[in-house]
Amino acid sequence: MQPELLIKLVILLPLIGAAVNGLGGLFVPALRKQEGLIGALGTAMVLIPFLMTVTLFMGYQGEAIISHAFAWMVAGDLSIDFAYRLDELSLLMTMIITGVGSLIHVYSIGYMHGDDGFWRFFAYLNLFIFAMLNLVLGDNLVVLFLGWEGVGLCSYLLIGFWYKNRNNSKAAGKAFIMNRVGDFAFLLAMFIIFREIGGLDFDTILTQGPGMDAGMTTAAVLLLFIGATGKSAQIPLFTWLPDAMAGPTPVSALIHAATMVTSGLYLLARLSPVVLAAPGVMTIIAIVGAITALVAATIAITQNDIKKVLAYSTVSQLGFMFMAAGVGAFFVAIFHVMTHAFFKGCLFLGSGSVIHGMHEVEHELEHDGHGHKLDPQDMRTMGGLKKFMPATRMTFLISTLAIAGIPLLSGFFSKDEILFKAFLFGYNGYAAGWIVYGIGIVTALLTAIYMTRAYVLTFEGEPRWPHADTIAPHESPWQMTLPLWVLAGLSVVGGYLGLPAVIAHGELNWIHHWLSDGGPVAELVKPEHVSLTVEWILIGVGSLVAILGVWLGWTWYSKKGLEQDDVLASRFGSLFKLWQGKYFVDEAYEKTIVRPLIGGSYHGLAPFDKYVIDGLVNFAGFFTRGLSFTLRYLQTGLVHSYAAAIVFGVVLLIWLMLF
Repeated sequence: MQPELLIKLVILLPLIGAAVNGLGGLFVPALRKQEGLIGALGTAMVLIPFLMTVTLFMGYQGEAIISHAFAWMVAGDLSIDFAYRLDELSLLMTMIITGVGSLIHVYSIGYMHGDDGFWRFFAYLNLFIFAMLNLVLGDNLVVLFLGWEGVGLCSYLLIGFWYKNRNNSKAAGKAFIMNRVGDFAFLLAMFIIFREIGGLDFDTILTQGPGMDAGMTTAAVLLLFIGATGKSAQIPLFTWLPDAMAGPTPVSALIHAATMVTSGLYLLARLSPVVLAAPGVMTIIAIVGAITALVAATIAITQNDIKKVLAYSTVSQLGFMFMAAGVGAFFVAIFHVMTHAFFKGCLFLGSGSVIHGMHEVEHELEHDGHGHKLDPQDMRTMGGLKKFMPATRMTFLISTLAIAGIPLLSGFFSKDEILFKAFLFGYNGYAAGWIVYGIGIVTALLTAIYMTRAYVLTFEGEPRWPHADTIAPHESPWQMTLPLWVLAGLSVVGGYLGLPAVIAHGELNWIHHWLSDGGPVAELVKPEHVSLTVEWILIGVGSLVAILGVWLGWTWYSKKGLEQDDVLASRFGSLFKLWQGKYFVDEAYEKTIVRPLIGGSYHGLAPFDKYVIDGLVNFAGFFTRGLSFTLRYLQTGLVHSYAAAIVFGVVLLIWLMLF
């Protein structure tokens, strides 16, 4: 089969799945109960594209493949084709999206079992995959932007899936609105690029973009970065992502671990030659990424909701990715995107398995009339789950060690490469590199501590829910545990695609060769390189930091449990309260933006709308009515009146003709 046709099928199959499940469930209500059919179809429409993408990967010859569909927009100098581009970067991203996406679809069959909106959920998931594939496979910024907006819409639908809960709807609205802020900046960047080089396709941008006027390049890259901060939840547009945990857990795993939130990194990597032409903005990217990573990590260490811990962890890890992009190591950012998809996807799905089990406990407590209310996401009511959920516990532990950066697991290789590139950035004369490296080390330590805390409070010790001696959760069904084992396995071996340069002189760093050596992702050329001894020392420092963090987290929380939080609170005082309050960013936005906007609308825009806009509309109605009331007397129904009017008209015409 021709590659161009395979690319079109990879795009279209998820759309077909969304249409069949969505329209079928909408117009044939009887189909809504066919969970097996709906789940199988939805999963197949993502799994088949994954297999097709693997086929394309095996036959890829190193030349970008462009699949044209039709001419989309032609107006003056603007000509936009609806076309897709398959190269090293889009191929890797497509395999991640469809591979991890198909596992999450399988998981969702068990997790969403019995939900009234089962058919809707799978329609939304398929639609999201379709939009995400448009984003990563688009051959120009307009098609990419179509997918960019599409994933925003689907995230709104999926975050607010249980829309009867007002908080869920508010979280969906918050995510949608905050993303629009970044999207507006993205649009402005597109306008600048088109004005400067006259095209928006990637071949034109990548060849002519770096030669744009320096001021315009800086403005365009800065706007692109602002757009990326919206999708990828960086300061200041990061507060939507933790609230987005209101959606079903498979949504968190798909959107907020593996795909949508990495869109900003993909955008910067895709346009990396242009980004490299704006060194000042790159420094901003690195610093913002580092601060975001540290801020989110300090918040995560105080959270008790298991999904909120993972949410702030995601924000922190995205900060690491932006650190890599800011120091010019775009391939490392994509490497961390891949490993993060494995271990964070497993962690989110593992948390969903835990929540699924704790829901059983909650229902039994209610059914037996014990009168206890239980939050199934609060780690303070868990503990000892390793005895009841061994598969979930083991996969969660593996992924926890991976994200902590324990040597030889996937997170170790990608995190260590980011820290090394930041160190190299500083070593070669960029002061920001030292700042980024220092913050990265501290954040890596905090990551190991708060993730170990989450594991220990959830699975170790004794059960802390009421009547734990008679009521216990059960392990999740195989549809949920199978994806956990697959992702846990990838969390172990995934890092070996990017072995550090000290091993075989970098010859075994496959992802670097795939993306940067002749590939589409540019790399900042360093004038100097550190010695092998220094590289080994840096690897040792990164390893010790990870091991120390896990040891501290295990020692503190396995011995003192929840009391350790009180110890930290007393030790750090007001600083700990600041972390617990999430730096009060939401409260600041509420006071400085939300309330003034709503208040101004109520006191200013509402009266203007009522008295000016409505007044003009009402005046037009009253004027027309009054004029009609007056003119109606001309319609008398008497023949001699009409004859007199005719005579008057004839006389008037003759007078006009004569004089």
